[in-house]
Amino acid sequence: MSKIIAVEHLTLDGVMQSPSGADEDTRDGFRHGGWVHRHDDPVQARVMGEHMATHHGALLLGRRTYEQFYGFWPQQTGNPYTEVLNKTEKFVASRTLTEPLPWENSTLLGGDVAAAVRELRQDLVVLGSGDLLQTLMRNDLVDEYLLLIHPIVVGGGRRLFDGADLGELRLTDSVTTPTGVVIATYRRG
Repeated sequence: MSKIIAVEHLTLDGVMQSPSGADEDTRDGFRHGGWVHRHDDPVQARVMGEHMATHHGALLLGRRTYEQFYGFWPQQTGNPYTEVLNKTEKFVASRTLTEPLPWENSTLLGGDVAAAVRELRQDLVVLGSGDLLQTLMRNDLVDEYLLLIHPIVVGGGRRLFDGADLGELRLTDSVTTPTGVVIATYRRG
């Protein structure tokens, strides 16, 4: 059976909005973007590299995340993640994009995204993509959460579990990095 894994950076207060840059996602006046990089360290890089090496699913991205990734990763030379991301099959949920999508190995999922994801019947990894992830959670489609919980409180912004009723999750692994990031893996049921 296929599995969907959500890989998400969160603040201690559960915010997932705009982790990488100040102008990444300013919806609702959010002005705390770029909080993730101050906690980068070799342990986090190693754990995430190991995760990428052992979870060979396709990427499932929302439009906003897809456009941000496409605007950055294909231009990064000498970075080992670039080749992996370019070669990885990518499914993009969007009501506004049209095919052909510009990034190699990208396929558009239009219409009812929950139904489209159910029909894919393959392992998928969701990165960021908050709106898409909310849809997947409402439709009981996420099997595992790999959460990178950063030691920062921003006080407001879009949160991962707003309105979600997932029931109990089971902690299956955790690592704390030298910069205080807790990398925790939770599974449903």
